[in-house]
Amino acid sequence: MEDIKGNLDRVHGLIRSAAESAGRQEEDVLLVAVSKTRTPEEINTAIQAGVTDIGENKVQEIVDKYEDIDPVRWHMIGHLQTNKVKYIIDKVDMIHSVDSLKLAREINKRAAAKDLTMDILIQINPAQEESKFGVSLEETRELIDQILAECDRIRIRGLMSVAPIAEDPRDVKPYFDKVKAQYDEFGKIDHPNLDFKYLSMGMSHDFQVAIEAGSNLIRVGSAIFGERDYEKFRRENNGNAQ
Repeated sequence: MEDIKGNLDRVHGLIRSAAESAGRQEEDVLLVAVSKTRTPEEINTAIQAGVTDIGENKVQEIVDKYEDIDPVRWHMIGHLQTNKVKYIIDKVDMIHSVDSLKLAREINKRAAAKDLTMDILIQINPAQEESKFGVSLEETRELIDQILAECDRIRIRGLMSVAPIAEDPRDVKPYFDKVKAQYDEFGKIDHPNLDFKYLSMGMSHDFQVAIEAGSNLIRVGSAIFGERDYEKFRRENNGNAQ
């Protein structure tokens, strides 16, 4: 488990360097440790080493691990199906992957049933890759307006984006720049249920470039935890993890 702490130290060093290059401070960037396929023991090791926020891609992993994890803020960062919102609505602090009014309506309904307000990010697919979810840059404002008009139990906190994979991470900076421009524009909207605070861009392979482009929330998994086979995790837990 010592590798996790050492990896975290290295990641923090890279965050600090990238932030300083952009005239910012390390504290300006929220690190969300992506814990998909990781065991509760590994996640708790990261939390004890200073991680305050964890992100999961799958609803079932949140449900499987929730009771075994030390106090932490939970983020749903993967594609979310409407029929699974009910399982995590009272467990996560923010949903990053809202890309349709249908999903927003379901989140709103489930949040109202639990008498809470859910923080969300609008997911943008800036390169319009067929393999990725998210609205186009051109569709973003319409979706925001629709959610603000219909969903009183949702607070829009910003934008999330996944850039294309490139051998040189700097090749994707133009996509980050476009999302940052929209973040700045939409953040000026005056509405009680819109409070832009987070621009979620950057993962293990490109978070430094994302920070330089203006990201203030990065989602880092393998750079902290390394690689892991989820099937092994399932076997270790007698098949209870789905």
